[in-house]
Amino acid sequence: MDVERWKRLSPLLDVLLELEPEARAEQLEILRADDPDTAQELEKLLALEEEGDGFIDQPLVDKPGQLKPGTRVGPYQLESLLGEGGMGMVWLASRADGLYQRRVALKLLRPGLADPNLRLRFTREREILARLEHPNIARLLDAGVGSEGQPYLALEYVEGVSITDYCLANNIGLEARLALFLQVCEAVSHAHANLIVHRDLKPSNILVTPTGDVRLLDFGIAKLLDDPEPVAVHPRTEVRAFTLHYAAPEQVRGELVTTMTDVYSLGVVLYELIAGTKPYRLRRQTDAEWEQAILAVEPLKPSVATLRTTDGSRNQDPDARRTARKLAGDLDNITLKALQKAPEQRYASVEALSLDLQRHIEGRPVHARPQSVGYRVHKYLVRHRWALAMGGLATTVLVAALAASVWQGRQAMRETARAQAMQDFVIGLFDNASASQQGSTFDARELLAAGERRGERELANEPRAQAELLGVIARLRLGLGDYHESLALLEKQARVLAATDDVPDSLRLQAATQHGRVLRLLGRSRQCVQAMVPMEARLGALESRLPLRVAEFQSQNGRCRADAGEKQVARQMFDRSLEIRRGLKDEAGVAENMRDLAQLDVELGNAEAGARGYRAALAHLQAHGHARHPLAVEILRSLAILYRNRGETDAALANFERARDLAQDIHGPQHPITQAVRRQVAAIHVDLGQLHRAEAEMRELHALTLQTVGPQHRDAAASWNSLGIIAWERGDYQAATRDVGHAVDILRRLDNEQLLPSSLFNYGMVLHGAGRDAEALAALEEARRIRVRTIGASHALVGETDRMIGEVLAAQGKLESATEHFDRAVRLTRVGFGPNHPRTWFAELSMARHLTRLGRPADALATLQRLARHEGGGSEAPKLRWQARAYLGEAHCRLGGRERDRGRNELDALVGELRAAQPDGGVIPREAADIRAACH
Repeated sequence: MDVERWKRLSPLLDVLLELEPEARAEQLEILRADDPDTAQELEKLLALEEEGDGFIDQPLVDKPGQLKPGTRVGPYQLESLLGEGGMGMVWLASRADGLYQRRVALKLLRPGLADPNLRLRFTREREILARLEHPNIARLLDAGVGSEGQPYLALEYVEGVSITDYCLANNIGLEARLALFLQVCEAVSHAHANLIVHRDLKPSNILVTPTGDVRLLDFGIAKLLDDPEPVAVHPRTEVRAFTLHYAAPEQVRGELVTTMTDVYSLGVVLYELIAGTKPYRLRRQTDAEWEQAILAVEPLKPSVATLRTTDGSRNQDPDARRTARKLAGDLDNITLKALQKAPEQRYASVEALSLDLQRHIEGRPVHARPQSVGYRVHKYLVRHRWALAMGGLATTVLVAALAASVWQGRQAMRETARAQAMQDFVIGLFDNASASQQGSTFDARELLAAGERRGERELANEPRAQAELLGVIARLRLGLGDYHESLALLEKQARVLAATDDVPDSLRLQAATQHGRVLRLLGRSRQCVQAMVPMEARLGALESRLPLRVAEFQSQNGRCRADAGEKQVARQMFDRSLEIRRGLKDEAGVAENMRDLAQLDVELGNAEAGARGYRAALAHLQAHGHARHPLAVEILRSLAILYRNRGETDAALANFERARDLAQDIHGPQHPITQAVRRQVAAIHVDLGQLHRAEAEMRELHALTLQTVGPQHRDAAASWNSLGIIAWERGDYQAATRDVGHAVDILRRLDNEQLLPSSLFNYGMVLHGAGRDAEALAALEEARRIRVRTIGASHALVGETDRMIGEVLAAQGKLESATEHFDRAVRLTRVGFGPNHPRTWFAELSMARHLTRLGRPADALATLQRLARHEGGGSEAPKLRWQARAYLGEAHCRLGGRERDRGRNELDALVGELRAAQPDGGVIPREAADIRAACH
């Protein structure tokens, strides 16, 4: 029997099996009048059912091309079948190509099923899993198509058992079961934040590892909420893509699925975890009866269900009665609210379900119950029963503690005096704020300067209060972008703390963190590391008391280490900080460390992982109500930079503009972060050939930047660099070398090995354009040495530097040395950036043109023709095509004869096209015109 026939017969068979013999015969007669063949086949199946219960033990659907252990699929070798579902199979497999050793869960589309909808779902699963990055969700490791044309997904292999089996095998108590379930909620919430609904939540898709951590599996039928064309299907005509026992009523009816569908399925899982049974007890375990129960039957309360045996009689087990008492009330109401038939009557989100469970665990009133006064008072008394019981005992203890309180009183008096001094200071500061008033507004900087002066006078006898005040003013100055003033205040704070006894650890740790932060923002990564080293030895002792402060310190220290080239040390610090913040539910901090790790991936050459990390960090912020957090500006900016480096100009510009608008709203137009994003928007305009617009924007920004941060700040260096690149594009080589030279000088003084190589690269590029090739070669070789030292000789950025060095050497006539650099450039960029990255294209283009220089223009034609036809938009693909056409015309000119005429015509057409497309001019139109002039 084929698949389509069985899909037609299966639901009809379910209905007939439910009927009494007389009613069944009547229905068969009605069906026979309409479809005799179908009625006959159903009678045969019913007859088989009467002969024995095993009549459908063997599959009715043929499975051609059955896979076996040892089969190769892509680079993986199958070991054993782990499971099968509606759309595919999951095998335990191992990497077999020798690249590295790893065991994976390999998901394959079921052989023999040609349904294009199933293949579409399989493709969708790859897209979905790539968007999910969460410790409780099995990660996507690889994806591809095997030699037989079979698509596969390689997933993290999770060694664990289903959540229900784990709880039974380990005799897990109710509180621990709820803790496991809350992990599940976190994972599903993360999926929902990425606009993904799982649609098949069940215990077999929720594994628990031997360490007690939950892993959520199988997003294969998940529906993207942002799918532009959702299509509802009827459950009796589709191949089921969900497990019926855990399906929501809207799934059974074939209606549109939402996040509240997962809330219902989680309700079923919760019911099974706490009550040890499913919500519905049926006479016959058929699809038809299950559908009827899901649609119309109200489940028993879990506290009642746990007292019933499978045959419906009362369970006399004392443990069952104790469990029922724990479930009665809050957990009954929470579970049944999640299982409401109408989606709008359930919890509005997984977070709401999770929060209600947290309230129950903490002894607080839950939202699933009416909030009567009696209920709330009862919860309060239960929650504080120990405190109330100990009240009498506390009276006795107070008498015994009287002697100790005398010493504590003296200490409190000192603390009160310090607090009173701070209070008087702040009140006095604002009482005299009129001195900094300008019209109807106040000058914030003048107010802070006045506060610093008052603090020196009035808090001289309270050094701890003075140190706290200096730290507060320094942070406020930092928020205004006054980096140098903030550093001076923090250095003064450090001197006060060094001369003061009995300083709290929290203040010392916070001061060290802020000191490192300002030094890094000033580009002094080495000094930052040195400033933070003294506190590192104490972190272990402080973590239990000051976990949030320690996490902040670790994060800042990791950034300084990364800037100083200590990437692996930085990763360890970020991981530790992330672990602490997850435990504290510091969601903004979690997103910050996710962004740190993504940035580290980008710096180490793994741009794809970096992009996923940025998007996950942004989604985490948005999911936890922090969409307007200042960190969102930095994440959007980092993502835009990554898109720009890939040549995806439209995506880069969109993200830069989002970051700019958010920065102006949060920080204001004069803040360095706002100015930096505006500068990057101007750089996109340069990429697009809009030189006049970009220069006007940069002139205004440059003056504002120097005024805000001073002439020796790294932002000033970035501003000079941007002006120099615009001058280079316009052909003003004198201004270009002067401006980029300023940037290099500033970064060299700041010892900024993070930014210096890029500025040296640009300096070599503009010097080469000016014909100063000896100086250009020195700058480029210095950039290469720094990059080799900080990121390794095989990094793709080293290959890009090799390409530019090759151009300079070729201009000097050193063709053999140039060839070596071009070869290395193509190899490193192709491996590091990938074959479809703009920097790889331009490395190949430089190598092809070099063949023309070597007197081999015919050998260059094939590559140049391919690159001249390269598809793609943005800013880099058109530049590639224009340059390739220019070099193609040059190659034809070198061939002579009719080919020279062809080359002239090609170059004439290109020069005219560039004049229209790039009215502001630029390097490429100028280069094309020079090549045409040389083609006599």
